[in-house]
Amino acid sequence: MDRHELSALAHADHPIASPVSEGTVGRLLERAVRRPDAHLLDLGCGSGTWLLRALEAHPGATAEGVDISDAGFGRTRAAAADLGIADRLELSRQDVTEFRSGRKADVVLSVGSAYAFGEVLPALDAARRHLADDGVVLFGDCFWEAEPSAALRAELEDGPQKYADLATTIAAITDHGWTPVYGHVSTLEEWDEYEWCWTGSLARWALDNPDHPDHEQALRASNAHREGWLNGYRGVLGFVVLLLRRTD
Repeated sequence: MDRHELSALAHADHPIASPVSEGTVGRLLERAVRRPDAHLLDLGCGSGTWLLRALEAHPGATAEGVDISDAGFGRTRAAAADLGIADRLELSRQDVTEFRSGRKADVVLSVGSAYAFGEVLPALDAARRHLADDGVVLFGDCFWEAEPSAALRAELEDGPQKYADLATTIAAITDHGWTPVYGHVSTLEEWDEYEWCWTGSLARWALDNPDHPDHEQALRASNAHREGWLNGYRGVLGFVVLLLRRTD
């Protein structure tokens, strides 16, 4: 089982795929979608759930999602068909760093997908390329809520993306030509719900499918993730979603 299939299983009970509640998603989208005919683009859309929620709430909107994996697309397309909004949703499997669209978006989403571009600022540069002149970006990423241990920092910053505290993160974004006009910092309750769903969904699948060749891998991944959360980053790693407008 590759990491995309594993992630799809882990997010079965929390398809938002970020530590934010359904109520928070609704509030953020309500702030972001100001035009009745708005076009939304999600760079690194996962299963496309954010876009599904937006189209449910805004009958005149259209949406396009792009992700390197199409795991979860089938479920979202089926849900869109049941809701009668499938004609307003397009999901594409493609590397987001190579994606080019012929249409500018009124709202560009990049929630939890900055790693696909390397770091926060390159992700925002990509969003800018797709953004209409008066558009907004809904951007979400992690930050250090508390000072991590050296071991935890090394574990979670083992790629090109590095984290900072919230003030430093937002200062870097504003210095790069963006102004936050709204934001939400995930609560511990939202984090706990997300992590219990992540680990529980995967564990339940493994226990329900003892004869599947990936049974042991899924159970190990669930256990390792739970240990890393409870004994490592719980209360230390934060998550913020910002509604951004271009300053320049």
